[in-house]
Amino acid sequence: MRPEQWTVFKSAAKLRAAGPAPVALIVDSPWIPGHVGIGHLEYYLYPDVWFEANRKIVEEFPDVIFLPSWWIEYGMAIEPSALGNRIHFRADQTPAQSPTLFCLSDAERIAPADPYTDGLMALALERYQREKRRIFSAGHTIPVATARGPLCLAGFLRGITELMMDMVEAPEGVHKLLGLTTESVIRWLNAQAAVIGPCVEGILVLDDIAGFLSRPHYLEFAHPYLKRICGAFPAEWVKVYHNDANVRPFLEDLPSAGFDVLNWSHNIDAAEARTKTGGRLCLMGNVDPLGLGVRGTPGEVKAAAAGILRKCNGGGLILSVGGGVSPGMPAANIRALAEAAREFRDPASP
Repeated sequence: MRPEQWTVFKSAAKLRAAGPAPVALIVDSPWIPGHVGIGHLEYYLYPDVWFEANRKIVEEFPDVIFLPSWWIEYGMAIEPSALGNRIHFRADQTPAQSPTLFCLSDAERIAPADPYTDGLMALALERYQREKRRIFSAGHTIPVATARGPLCLAGFLRGITELMMDMVEAPEGVHKLLGLTTESVIRWLNAQAAVIGPCVEGILVLDDIAGFLSRPHYLEFAHPYLKRICGAFPAEWVKVYHNDANVRPFLEDLPSAGFDVLNWSHNIDAAEARTKTGGRLCLMGNVDPLGLGVRGTPGEVKAAAAGILRKCNGGGLILSVGGGVSPGMPAANIRALAEAAREFRDPASP
């Protein structure tokens, strides 16, 4: 992401944008290695390969803002690795992992992660320290610290089914586990900001697991912890929440968690999301990422994007897909998003 792109994104996120909706996409290792034709282990292990892969995509799509920008990640493995999960690397796919918290009460004996020493967090921070110089020299910035959210991390550690059952059978234990994961997430975000430097002015929290909950369970087990994370960072920072599961039951509650931007599922209409959030959030979405983004034609993607722009009248919106970019999304479909945004702001443009 170039500094001027961050200025555009920040203005849109804070609902201060006077111009048209920008186009932004969450991209990471499920999509990047395949798009540039390299293996996942190459992407994770060799800094020069990683750098060139990210450089290629920002040069290929100059009109698209990639979020969080030059993200050093190992699939979803970083956060759970710092709290004891077993991580499984394979050559041509993102890492898998095995939950290790077999007894919920054992969470009381686990200390919050120390990002400077624990798991893959320590390696990622060292990579940021080394890579930021050439990223900045290339004219780009790293404005956002990124983390999986507290429920997502708890689900990694405990197992999703077990965590859902625990909420009914052992809610006090779940709150203790979420206290651990929330503190670990805050420490991880702070460590990234400290290592990357003062260009960091935002956070991206990815937590789909909240979308598995009813509204009462969301209010008990998700909202207070998401709000705690948002409250740990300056009010002027941009706070982005990614959840492409079912956020419909608690759409009205999300603005009070402290987020500025919601990246949400294509299964919830943009007009409904705008109504239920009361215009208090900038919406980032929500073209179908698989049915259209990967499997559709450029014309279909462009038509869907134009429909979303019309529903939002171009305002309070960052045009994107309904989630992150899925493996296999072709370049032509990404360009179709940018074309839809360009033609919406200038109908006479070719």
